[in-house]
Amino acid sequence: MEKLKQANLYRSELIPISGKLVERYNKCLVQLGFTVTKCSAFHIDGIGWSPEIAEEKQDTSYLNNGEANPHGIIISPLQEAKPVYAPFHTFDRAMMTLVFKTYGAQIKDITRDSAICIDFNQGIDTFYEPLDLLKYDAVTIHFHLIDNLNKIKDKQLQLVDLFNRDTNFIDETLHQKLLASAKQYGDLRERDLNLPDLKYQTDSFYTRAFGGVYVLRDFIQTLVIFESKDWHKEAIKDTSHDVLIYHILQPELMDKLRSHMIVDYNLKETVETERYKRIKKFELFRHLKETQHPINSILSNEILFKSYLNKVDINARKKIMGVERYLENIKTSNQYKIADVVDVNLFNALHKPHSSLEVKHQDLIWKLLMHIAPKDVLFWYWYDKRTFYKHFKTWDESFKDWVIQTIKKHI
Repeated sequence: MEKLKQANLYRSELIPISGKLVERYNKCLVQLGFTVTKCSAFHIDGIGWSPEIAEEKQDTSYLNNGEANPHGIIISPLQEAKPVYAPFHTFDRAMMTLVFKTYGAQIKDITRDSAICIDFNQGIDTFYEPLDLLKYDAVTIHFHLIDNLNKIKDKQLQLVDLFNRDTNFIDETLHQKLLASAKQYGDLRERDLNLPDLKYQTDSFYTRAFGGVYVLRDFIQTLVIFESKDWHKEAIKDTSHDVLIYHILQPELMDKLRSHMIVDYNLKETVETERYKRIKKFELFRHLKETQHPINSILSNEILFKSYLNKVDINARKKIMGVERYLENIKTSNQYKIADVVDVNLFNALHKPHSSLEVKHQDLIWKLLMHIAPKDVLFWYWYDKRTFYKHFKTWDESFKDWVIQTIKKHI
């Protein structure tokens, strides 16, 4: 991953945390029901998640109390507009955007000497069945201040009110209480520490619960798509919900996505795009074995690309060039079917979200397509970083260089 870090493509916007902020972060962990971290310094993202603490606890979802109870931590106003690097749901960043848009000023004030624990409550204490995910509706965002700073403010105001009554201003005991509170917490009277609950309305989404699930409920019929075969088998036993249930690798899934106008394709247009060129180069890389030239050079140089394309075996060549072969064939005969000529995985990779979809739904469907057929390294990096990083570690060093160059051209 070092190459990605050097190219600022791997968690490059994390916020460094040390000193007093570590103490506040630990107070949040305890308040949320977790154990403290032993890290004396670490980094956090927009929702308060830290890769170092996740590694320490050997749990990517260490801010969750079970899959149904995710949390967040705000200890710095710098978290505003920062990425969420290990989202449990695809709408996690949108919820944080709502939080900072609504309470940006209060957050700046509170995080001067305190921190905020966030409870994302969707009204489900725990999951029992995979289709419990259909209960997701509005998420209530609750806020809790460490050391109960808002309650301490109320006590200060009560003491001040008592001080102003009758002749209480001469009460030395009351003086000491006021001074002790001000010394420990500062003068809280004019500070805005009130953060009422927020509501975030969900629609279609992806969640890492149950091994990874897509819930598409803004279309002709609700689709629930599982990455885990075991949870898919469990879900299809449910007969009480009127939904379509698929495993992500079921061949029938792409047919259904097309018929519901969720995805679409146009091979004639696609072959002229940069995306198609990236996919074809990725396909050639997959079939290359021993090479005389670095992979980066082969994929970056048109002459070398053609040279090595002609060196791979004929079956691999047919797969890589399947789309061009199909388009040539239908010029002379309309009897050819795509499935007869084009590899099914390559064909799936050439789909895109239907043009009628809203932008937020397009992003979700791109993520789904990258799970189904991850062949475009750029879109893979954009829409499914978690699996992209996992595969990146296994790739040839020279191919990594080509991938980084490809991504850097588009950011």
